Amino acid sequence: MKNFKKLALMGLTAVMSLSLLAGCGGGNAGNAETPSGNSNTPSVESNTPAATGEFTTVEEGKLHMSTNAAFPPYEMTTDDGGFEGIDVEVAQAIAEKLGLELVVDDMGFDAALTAVQTGQSDIAMAGITVTDERLEVMDFSDSYATGVQVVIVKEDSPIQTIDDLANADMIGCQTATTGYIYCSDTPENGGYGEDHVTAYENGALAVMALVNGQVDAVVIDNEPAKSFVAQNEGLKILDTEFAVEDYAIAFAKGNTALKDAVNTALSELIADGTVQSIVDKYITAE
Repeated sequence: MKNFKKLALMGLTAVMSLSLLAGCGGGNAGNAETPSGNSNTPSVESNTPAATGEFTTVEEGKLHMSTNAAFPPYEMTTDDGGFEGIDVEVAQAIAEKLGLELVVDDMGFDAALTAVQTGQSDIAMAGITVTDERLEVMDFSDSYATGVQVVIVKEDSPIQTIDDLANADMIGCQTATTGYIYCSDTPENGGYGEDHVTAYENGALAVMALVNGQVDAVVIDNEPAKSFVAQNEGLKILDTEFAVEDYAIAFAKGNTALKDAVNTALSELIADGTVQSIVDKYITAE
């Protein structure tokens, strides 16, 4: 197996080191994509923070969470147009502890990160991994879950191990995720080079490209991977993990008061078993 870059995880306390099987998407936080297509997303004109106790929020009495609701079981849409998933329920529990109403703003992954950086949302939760690059432009909560990156291939694929990825003509990933970052990096840094990676708007499109023979493999988080494989006959997940990484909640750089309040609420929710019960609801122990 290649020696993949270690993620820089800062400020993680022992109580936050949960061994949860969870997907973990990530992205280049500096992407300038603008959130769009969601009426719940506050406009730039409405971004004057409203005081709420010792911290401020985008809208008084509400906690705006930007996300990309196409990442089961962490965030997904319901038949009636609402939202559900591990991140959604954890955010809801945090909002209740803070005496706020949760508002979910659904958008592209890059846009979700940009929204929290620019003050259009209070927090971002979308299976976000802490990396050195993101720490330069965002702050993060303590970790609340651990994610595993895996590789999906066709059952008859010549790619049977992680090392075989080096022979792939094309690898599919969701745009701006850590899977994409790892794979598109140079071979000297453990990647395969940008010429051998195609980025897709979401994981479902990457998997469809695999089904159609446009890519040889897809690198994605374990839990979404299991859903995609169950939905598409003839696919499988390689036995070996591609990478293991931790999740955290993103905040605007310097928004220490809100981060501290969320960390306090999150610590209590982990200690009383709420976070684990939410995870268990969506991820059945194998």
